[in-house]
Amino acid sequence: MPDGIETESRKLLGRLRDAMASDEAGQARLDKITSLIASSMGCEVCSIYLFRDEDTLELCATEGLKSDAVHETRMKMGEGLVGRVAKRKRIINTPNAPQAPGFRFMPETGEEIYSSFLGIPVQRLGETLGVLVVQSKAAREFSSDEVYALEVVAMVLAEMTELGAFVGEGAAMSARHSQPVLIRGTVGQEGVAEGHVWLHEPRVVVSNPVADDPEKETERLNVAVDELRISVDQMMTMAGGDKDQRQVLEAYRMFANSKGWMRRMEEDISRGLSAEAAVEKEQSLARSRIGQASDAYLRERLSDLDDLSNRLLRILTGQGSNTGAEMPVNPILVARNIGPAELLEYGRSLRGIILEGGSVGSHAAIVARALAIPLIVHAARITNDALNGDRIMVDGEQGVVHLRPDDNVVAAFRDKIAMQAAAQERYVSIRDKRAKTKCGQIIGLHMNAGLMADLPSLEGSGAEGVGLFRTELQFLIRSQMPKRSELSALYSRVLDAASGKRVVFRTLDIGSDKVLPYMKPNDEPNPALGWRAIRVGLDKPGIMRMQLQALIRAANGRPLTVMFPFVAQFEEYRAARAEMDKTLAREERLGHVLPCKIEVGAMLETPSLAFAPKKFFEEVEFLSIGGNDLKQFFFAADRENELVRRRYDTLNVSFLTFLEGIVGRCQETGTPLSFCGEDAGRPVEALCFAAIGITSLSMRPASIGPVKSLLRRSDLNEVREVINAARDRGEQSVRSAIMDYLRNQNSEQRKLP
Repeated sequence: MPDGIETESRKLLGRLRDAMASDEAGQARLDKITSLIASSMGCEVCSIYLFRDEDTLELCATEGLKSDAVHETRMKMGEGLVGRVAKRKRIINTPNAPQAPGFRFMPETGEEIYSSFLGIPVQRLGETLGVLVVQSKAAREFSSDEVYALEVVAMVLAEMTELGAFVGEGAAMSARHSQPVLIRGTVGQEGVAEGHVWLHEPRVVVSNPVADDPEKETERLNVAVDELRISVDQMMTMAGGDKDQRQVLEAYRMFANSKGWMRRMEEDISRGLSAEAAVEKEQSLARSRIGQASDAYLRERLSDLDDLSNRLLRILTGQGSNTGAEMPVNPILVARNIGPAELLEYGRSLRGIILEGGSVGSHAAIVARALAIPLIVHAARITNDALNGDRIMVDGEQGVVHLRPDDNVVAAFRDKIAMQAAAQERYVSIRDKRAKTKCGQIIGLHMNAGLMADLPSLEGSGAEGVGLFRTELQFLIRSQMPKRSELSALYSRVLDAASGKRVVFRTLDIGSDKVLPYMKPNDEPNPALGWRAIRVGLDKPGIMRMQLQALIRAANGRPLTVMFPFVAQFEEYRAARAEMDKTLAREERLGHVLPCKIEVGAMLETPSLAFAPKKFFEEVEFLSIGGNDLKQFFFAADRENELVRRRYDTLNVSFLTFLEGIVGRCQETGTPLSFCGEDAGRPVEALCFAAIGITSLSMRPASIGPVKSLLRRSDLNEVREVINAARDRGEQSVRSAIMDYLRNQNSEQRKLP
């Protein structure tokens, strides 16, 4: 790199810093900056475009173009060369702009006389804030050194924009993190909540993007990188013989020792950036590439680099995770992603959770459901937009987040919360009553659980017992396999808390989206159909036996109910039941007290089990339909895939007919049958399940009140007639027919004196 360009770059950044430090208004600062850049680059034109909304760029300052065009010239994302730079997050450098693909003639600017065009995205941490443009009359392509120098300037502009240096009139120059933002995501756990943002990883603020002493900044960078490398080595040591952890950390180590990464940051510093600004510039580049990478492995590696950059920034700035800030009232957690153990540390203090990544089947979602905390996943840009303490509203019914909402939204949202609270109060009056329909049928309502913290809801919700206790959570939140004694103590406390009510313990359901941190993951093309649940237990019988022993010892003479997950064929149940019988015999030999009564059942989550031999239905002591998995296999629709997960209705005639077939086979053999899953907690779905003969439902505690209320007001014979009539008419789903029926019922009830 020529020393002259290096020196000019540092001089320019120094002038930019002075402009930023002045007392002038935001517009005056921008105007001065465009003049400085144009002069330094030897160009006739320098322009700065900023986003006024997520789709529209606005010319906010210019040197060389017509001044009347400022705040008047706007273009959509992808429109013209400037819009293309913003959309693609890539530089455009052309000697003949009017002939370049995508060029748009804008007569109000007077730019038709300029041939050369260089557009640089102004971005911070992968988020594009605007575009920096230089133009000249002479037809030339800007050199790589000139491009690089302008990239460094764009980085400083991004930091200035983030810090509010250009606040002025109009939407494009409004203060960042002050406007209302609506973010659409995916529902991970239903519910609504209002509160204040609490960032899991507080934003690192680079307040000094420009530095005068490159040698000093390079030394600061080297010291910080050395500290980073030591910390990675320490993590390697702590990982011990864990092969998978070591593989991840090896990738970390590779980046931490990357000469290319260091060289680029040192070049940034030589241009005039501070050490932390240089790190953030390279981090922004990595984040931008993450979004463009189609290869999953490459995305993971770029994410590793992003995470490493965060660690390095925290070392340089001293802004650790513990910033000294106090958690606000009614905290709503905002994070890019979070593990189950970290989430459990927050516990029930949280009012809601919003993740930029995640999935509906992630460990975090499992814990959120266990804690009954509203969860939104795939909330794009939330970690960039939100600040600690910001007012935020989570609509876990619609998958919508309102960040810094205006008064009208707040009022409407609070009305919604009030209506739900009023409904919950109505449900309290029927808490101790059975779910007895108008036709006299009693439906058993049970709750799902996975943590000790869930058990107080057993009494508060009016649940008759625990229809599903997810035992895998205790395995997922640990860094190593739990001991048998630990599991036994936990299961014993669960039975104590249940106070004699039935608890159905589902054995370890791992695999697919639930991979233990200390278990070697299998690189499976379709993990939902792969090595999971009972398949793991039968292939690794030691784990199954250990858990069964813990359950038997926890019962200590009390009744015990055990359910095996994901049974696809009769032989799998027989093999699992044999393991239970062998474990019981062994425990008796060892002198342990056996359960006074033991029930062993299976979860029906695959269509194949519905067609198992009659002998299976005779031998199994109870069946529970795992609705979440069964539905995705029945419709061949991945519940993690947003393109198809909502495509198929639970009340589809085909699916209900299939369930009726299962009900018929269970009635023939006298096999107790229940339905467990998200759909069991939706009142309309629950009503239809009851109408086709499923007399036991298991759901999250908060759903028991609404489901019981509807069941007590309904006649299952009438509902069954509505279902049959819709089927006879050839309707694809019975939902609209059922909703019409319920509306008519409500209307008739209101007419009664």
